[in-house]
Amino acid sequence: MAAISGLIRVMERAARKAGARLRRDFGEVEHLQVSRKGPADFVSKADMRAERTLYDELAAARPGWGFLLEEAGEIAGEPGAPRFIIDPLDGTSNFLHGIPHFAISIAVQEPRADGKGWGEVVAGVVYQPITDQTFWAEKSRGAWLHDARLRVSARRRLADALVATGAPYFGHGDFDEWHRIFAAVGPEVAGIRRFGAASLDLAYVAQGRFDGFWESGLSPWDTAAGCLLVREAGGFVTDYRGRSEAIPAAEVLAANDALHSKLHKLLAGALR
Repeated sequence: MAAISGLIRVMERAARKAGARLRRDFGEVEHLQVSRKGPADFVSKADMRAERTLYDELAAARPGWGFLLEEAGEIAGEPGAPRFIIDPLDGTSNFLHGIPHFAISIAVQEPRADGKGWGEVVAGVVYQPITDQTFWAEKSRGAWLHDARLRVSARRRLADALVATGAPYFGHGDFDEWHRIFAAVGPEVAGIRRFGAASLDLAYVAQGRFDGFWESGLSPWDTAAGCLLVREAGGFVTDYRGRSEAIPAAEVLAANDALHSKLHKLLAGALR
């Protein structure tokens, strides 16, 4: 096992602290399901509380670093300092409906050497509070679930592949595009799953549970840690056009080398 670095320990400690509160809040959401008002306002507050906990913990441990936060936006750090990219509650709809499938996602991105923008993602943690699972990765040091090394699936045939996706909400994102891709991919694979938390979908690709994943309409906090997990587990991550960026823009295609190529051809054909 690779020795866990101080940075990963800091990130995991922050995730666990925020996750403990999310577990308590999740129990309250299950009770609120039957209330007239409903749990939506409560979940919004739970999301913001988790983000505040993560910010406070990480800012104390790494003063001067910047932040890109789902709720609070961008907080500049000192010149030349890395930044944390944080999703405090990925899978909000699952949380809202009492479905125990959600995660905290934290990544670290380095500034470019020329000082113009942001470069590589060098560390990532995806923490599932309900199952108490910590997926983590560091650049060139592999991807791990606790102390077990992760490897992407070795399957080579689409017909054997279980692929995950995320569908856009009606009125948000290109549902027609998603439908064309689904129609192209569906007949070629063993199955398609839509679980509702992109960070966990990517962690499962890194673990070999899912053989591939595609989704559009994503934000950096949804994918920064998960994409690093897949890459460090031996997989490929690009956008739909095959471009490999540190954090793909708004669309992600992830799989092992053989399946990535085959899925990319299906997507390209569907989007012509």
